Amino acid sequence: MARDGSWRLFRIVRVLVRHGLDEFVFSLSLLRPYRFALWLFPGFWFRDRSADRGQRLREALEELGPVFVKFGQALSTRPDLIPPDIAAELTRLQDDVPPFPGELARTVVERSLQAPLSEHFESFDLEPLASASVAQVHCATLKDGSEVVVKVLRPGIETVIDQDLALLYQIARLADRHWPPAKRLRPLEVVADYDKTVHDELDMMREGANASQLRSNFPDSEMIYVPKVYWEHSRREVLVMERIDGIPIRDIDAIKEAGVDLRKLAHNGVEIFFTQAFRDGFFHADMHPGNIFVGKDGQYRAVDFGIMGTLGESDKQYLAENLLAFFNRDYRAVALAHLRAGWVPANTRVDEFEAAVRTVCEPIFARPISEISFGHLVVRLFQVARRFDMPVQPQLVLLQKTLLNIEGLGRQLYPELDLWETAKPYLERWMRDQIGPRAFIKTLRRELPAVLPLLPELPGLMHELLRRQRDGELYFRTEDNAERESLQRALNNTERQRNGLAAGAALLLGGIAATLFSESLGRAVYADLLATGLTISGGVVLAVSLLSQKSAR
Repeated sequence: MARDGSWRLFRIVRVLVRHGLDEFVFSLSLLRPYRFALWLFPGFWFRDRSADRGQRLREALEELGPVFVKFGQALSTRPDLIPPDIAAELTRLQDDVPPFPGELARTVVERSLQAPLSEHFESFDLEPLASASVAQVHCATLKDGSEVVVKVLRPGIETVIDQDLALLYQIARLADRHWPPAKRLRPLEVVADYDKTVHDELDMMREGANASQLRSNFPDSEMIYVPKVYWEHSRREVLVMERIDGIPIRDIDAIKEAGVDLRKLAHNGVEIFFTQAFRDGFFHADMHPGNIFVGKDGQYRAVDFGIMGTLGESDKQYLAENLLAFFNRDYRAVALAHLRAGWVPANTRVDEFEAAVRTVCEPIFARPISEISFGHLVVRLFQVARRFDMPVQPQLVLLQKTLLNIEGLGRQLYPELDLWETAKPYLERWMRDQIGPRAFIKTLRRELPAVLPLLPELPGLMHELLRRQRDGELYFRTEDNAERESLQRALNNTERQRNGLAAGAALLLGGIAATLFSESLGRAVYADLLATGLTISGGVVLAVSLLSQKSAR
């Protein structure tokens, strides 16, 4: 194994040198004394450095194979870590490799299903429909006549990936120790992120679960359709999904011929993205043109769900606040949002961060808003934040990549696309929903399953509390004279406190009841307001009563 690894490392170096990338190889201080060895590489004498460095790196990664292609694709999403020219070139990496034989695909499927193909499929096309580095796709028909596609994991790919990952980790450790820029570029962190991503793609059941979740998030949607997963025919190495028809989104002429409104299509794409990110916190993070089709009715049809992004509530709040502040040109609000979210150190000076953001953004806003790249604005934001030691957030990196893809696709469809025209109203509406009565009701409904088991005990607990208050047991256990005087004062307020507690409990119970039944009432808005009012009032009354108890001690 060590011998194989050494040979593989030698081949990697040889390919890099032949593409004129020895500047990267020998930038490690550890290797500089051995630079003379270049003369021993036959490729050194025939290297071509006429192309720019980004193109040469891309071509070298394509020659090294699928693992390095996917690593380059992952690296292209990190413009905060690598030069912009290299990041832009790496986005052109093509995940396109020769297919493996159909008979081998049959073997993988039959081994996974532990049954002959004929038990699951009426027909199975041995000629692949598409082939990529991790898996390839075959058309098939189920026994009930359903048209499906079968995604089959490439045999032996896990071994290849693990071997190349081990080498990438070795290279990253060397870089971390002997390459000065490593402190900023964090090579070990980059490789670890890639390791997780690529291993997630190796589990077809995980991809199926992603597709199923996304499908349930958009039931009966007119804007997007997600194919059905056939779980009974799917395994870790095999995924069977509904076959969909559609025009590849890169074929704009065919979309036009189908009579699809390109402006509406572009705006729908933006709305789908923001709905996934901010409503669901779960978004398709691999939205390149090869994974998107368009129906003749103008409906998006997505495929390939191996890479999905997630956003927590704090992430969504942070992004919404920042994006709204950006386009209102309120740079102080941007700085404060970063500090509140903990994305930059607490000792960061607000005025310095505000000035850095303004320096980046003002030249952008000097152009018409339709010419402003929303995605690149987010990239610049992250770059500024990194200068102030903002830690890398993988979920935000995926979001950034997806936003760039969506914006690029949208402007290919409709060059005059004003992304902010769609994004701003959506974000403003989302922010209102987070802080208004409906947000409170939503939170209350979410927490009700934990609260409901306690409700039967509440009357008894309140009765015991009131009894103990009446008898003075809440406050006093001794016969000391000073405490007797305090007891007398407490007893003078007993009636008022008892009434307050009872009223607060009644209002709180009424608010919970209204919350439970608000959806079934005809005027839902008024029902939500009633539930909110009762719950808040009950909470306030209870809090005041309990605080008065505390002050009376």
